[in-house]
Amino acid sequence: MFVSTDCFPLCLELSKYGARPLHTVPAHIRTESSFRSYENEALQRIISTLANKNDEIQNFIDTLNQTLKGVQENSSNILSELDEEFDSLYSILDEVKESMINSIKQEQARKSQELQSQLSQCNNALENSEELLEFATRSLDLKEPEEFSKAARQIKDRVTMASAFRLSLKPKVSDNMTHLMVDFSQERQMLQTLKFLPVPKAPEIDPVECLVADNSVTVAWRMPEEDNKIDHFILEYRKTNFDGLPRVKDERCWEIIDNIKGTEYTLSGLKFDSKYMNFRVRACNKAVAGEYSDPVTLETKALNFNLDSSSSHLNLRVEDTCVEWDPTGGKGQESKMKGKENKGSVHVTSLKKHTRSGTPSPKRTSIGSRPPAGRGSRDRFTGESYTVLGDTAIESGQHYWEVKAQKDCKSYSVGVAYKTLGKFDQLGKTNTSWCIHVNNWLQNTFAAKHNNKVKALDVTVPERIGVFCDFDGGQLSFYDASSKQLLYSFKTKFTQPVLPGFMVWCGGLSLNTGMQVPSAVRTLQKSENGMTGSASSLNNITQ
Repeated sequence: MFVSTDCFPLCLELSKYGARPLHTVPAHIRTESSFRSYENEALQRIISTLANKNDEIQNFIDTLNQTLKGVQENSSNILSELDEEFDSLYSILDEVKESMINSIKQEQARKSQELQSQLSQCNNALENSEELLEFATRSLDLKEPEEFSKAARQIKDRVTMASAFRLSLKPKVSDNMTHLMVDFSQERQMLQTLKFLPVPKAPEIDPVECLVADNSVTVAWRMPEEDNKIDHFILEYRKTNFDGLPRVKDERCWEIIDNIKGTEYTLSGLKFDSKYMNFRVRACNKAVAGEYSDPVTLETKALNFNLDSSSSHLNLRVEDTCVEWDPTGGKGQESKMKGKENKGSVHVTSLKKHTRSGTPSPKRTSIGSRPPAGRGSRDRFTGESYTVLGDTAIESGQHYWEVKAQKDCKSYSVGVAYKTLGKFDQLGKTNTSWCIHVNNWLQNTFAAKHNNKVKALDVTVPERIGVFCDFDGGQLSFYDASSKQLLYSFKTKFTQPVLPGFMVWCGGLSLNTGMQVPSAVRTLQKSENGMTGSASSLNNITQ
């Protein structure tokens, strides 16, 4: 029985102290309770190791079963294809045979017709010649000189016109048919050397040459040796949250890209809603596909979040990544409640100070400590704070998402806020939120807002707004998502985790998350570093 060497140190550690008297155990675990705790901890590690090994074996068993099933199915397919190929070959041979037979019959008919025609002419000439000969013979017996002379003149005229003297006595065609003989020795030799087409070797994916950027993945590979019979490649990929080799169980199906002529391929327009992507590739010639390459797992980090519908304003209808103004969804809020709420930087919810973890990915969180309330009882945001926050807190790293407003949207804001944003607080009107605000009602305005200060933006409102948040660098920037033109940038120091924030009045917004920071944005950030204005002065970064 095979036992993983990973278990040996734990087993030895457990048996070492379990077999010794308590007074001989090291001082730090000499008490019975400490020893019991230590023994339990060691056993737990052994159990965990065994459980992991069992999972590995089970995954391998699943792989073997699937491979066995594949062998049976593929063998049946290959036999069927072989029958089809030989039937096709037989059909071609029958067609060639029929064509050759027709050629021989046509040549036979042509020669036969020529010879029959010549034979008929010769028979007619012979018949006329024999008749003339007989007439000439009879003329020799004539006694009268006058009759004899007349007969002699007739014979002379008939001999001059006789076809027998104009007739060729050589056959127009020969009986030789050797020009239609065949020699299949070479073809027979070729047929006897028929063999299976060599299976292309498995390509090798080069992770160094692979690129993950701008919500696209470029996969590059090479053949271990040159093969001029390769016709195309097949690339397969799937999203996963596991960073190791692909697993059989609990995994998505492979997506297939067929008929790739080159040795690289770019998948674009992806939504990175998983941490990783598996890739494998196989080479194909005209008849057969080779084995898959060793799978490669590429990391596809991106910020994924939805809108927190359980804590949005009552007048907002929220579904995952869409929010719409719904004037019938809320009830009148009593104005006296507003006076009781803390304003500005004083907030309703008190949260413990968060320390940043070493994990760069954001954490999904729920706003507030209470369980999600029904639509009729929500009060996270009230009054004119028509706000909804994202359900994922940003605690570190650089992240990017995009927002698109409906064409008839009267007013909306896009930005970030601390989780302690008050229920009556509006985005940009407190020192805990930063945003850009678009107003299309009565008059058109486009401005950056923070701490109740406003900076008018003299740029055209884009169709889609890109939001870049560099938590560690203390920067929040807004871009035209199409042209990547910088609209505005805040420079600050985030002291708490921030949440994506949105305000909507008379209209709706849709989000696009699971996006990487575009290369153009990274380049702009590097070139604009050190030129940003402070958040309090709301200075615009000049392009």
